[in-house]
Amino acid sequence: MLYLRWEHRTTDPEGASVLPDGCRDIIVAARGDAPAEVLYTGWDNAPRSVELAAGTSLTGYRLSPGSILSPAALAALQAEEAPVAEILSSELRRDPDLSEAIGAIGRPAATVAGIARQSGVTLRTFQRRFAGLSLPSPDFWRQLGRARRAAQALPGALPLIEIAFAFDYSDQAHMTRDFVRWFGQSPARLRANPSRLEQILAPGLGNWPEPAGL
Repeated sequence: MLYLRWEHRTTDPEGASVLPDGCRDIIVAARGDAPAEVLYTGWDNAPRSVELAAGTSLTGYRLSPGSILSPAALAALQAEEAPVAEILSSELRRDPDLSEAIGAIGRPAATVAGIARQSGVTLRTFQRRFAGLSLPSPDFWRQLGRARRAAQALPGALPLIEIAFAFDYSDQAHMTRDFVRWFGQSPARLRANPSRLEQILAPGLGNWPEPAGL
């Protein structure tokens, strides 16, 4: 599954904090009689604030972690040359080997150098593969993947210190620093914040709904 479709409508002005999830989104935004605008989000590396006016209509396509959309395809989307789903179905690509590596990097005890060796290439060549496809560095995927997987354990009853060790943090303070960086809140505050935690539980890096388990 290369993308997931979602929708959101506002009746009143809304503010939200968008959390990093390892995905990019194609968003078709419309309001009133104004022409629709096609947006292509980046890979967030920190929480991002979004303000939506009343009467805003959003139709989004969340792209799987590490998927690749050519500049020509993006231009076609922005020019509305065809329906978004049609363009994505024909133009969205993903390198299977790199996608598997992205999924593996964020697992407990994984290292970028170790995954490069498993991929049969040197660390430098591994890093160049990401850069050559205009993807974030391997370390981005390692750090975010681990943080998201650890955060996805918060709904259970496991003590925070045990979650930290289970996901290969040196201690709970290390996990807390990572959570504040990526999600804007400590593990304890995030555990008590269902709406923010719901974002992390939505499909993305670490829990994409497919056998590859990105």
